[in-house]
Amino acid sequence: MDQAQTAKLPQPANLVGTWRRFGTVGPAYEITGIADTLPDGDCLMRIRVVESGEELDYRFTDILDDPRER
Repeated sequence: MDQAQTAKLPQPANLVGTWRRFGTVGPAYEITGIADTLPDGDCLMRIRVVESGEELDYRFTDILDDPRER
């Protein structure tokens, strides 16, 4: 990813409190916090899956691939 693309990415902290969905038909989840920074520069975000209440860590770059929930 080049510097221009990186500059356009949202900051992880700005996604806390927002909702996304796993793919187009998967369950919705809420982004509840930032967990850890990974050695490759990505970070883990803490999410809560709405249907199950399960809380888990999910890669920031994977979140960016998921559609926003309305």
